[in-house]
Amino acid sequence: MNGIKKHRGLKRYYKNLASKVDDWSGLNFTDQKSAWFDLWHTHFDWRGYGNDSFRKRKPHLDKLFRHFELLEQKAKNLKTDYQIWATILDFHSGSDALFLHTPNPNHNNFPLEIKNLTYSSTLKNEDLNSYLKNLKGYEIIYGNADEAFCILYKKNVGLTNWL
Repeated sequence: MNGIKKHRGLKRYYKNLASKVDDWSGLNFTDQKSAWFDLWHTHFDWRGYGNDSFRKRKPHLDKLFRHFELLEQKAKNLKTDYQIWATILDFHSGSDALFLHTPNPNHNNFPLEIKNLTYSSTLKNEDLNSYLKNLKGYEIIYGNADEAFCILYKKNVGLTNWL
């Protein structure tokens, strides 16, 4: 054997990825005392399948942006300010995440501010760049830490004072 592990059930995995909606019933959006989020986030490619090719990454990104819409609708029930955004890394699909953040009792870190962001793309992944530029309704800002990344958000959805 050459050491390459065959992943079984990927056809079903991608079918479920395209059709299933995550159950966020454990998240509280209505009780004013306990409806707070301290950089709450979720990932959609836990195993990093999208690191191998953009063809494998795209379904995870599609699900992330479908869930962005769902989270946007749920957040409208919050009785406080909030931020919703997606963070997408250049080549590390497993770290792509959808975030919700509000004032919270854990830290005085709201609204979240990230330094050194720009409207000029820092991404080197051309397939990812093309995918993101074709999204409708999202604003994109870029940064660079250990890897190039971007933050996507919607104007008039929560606080959007990133720059």
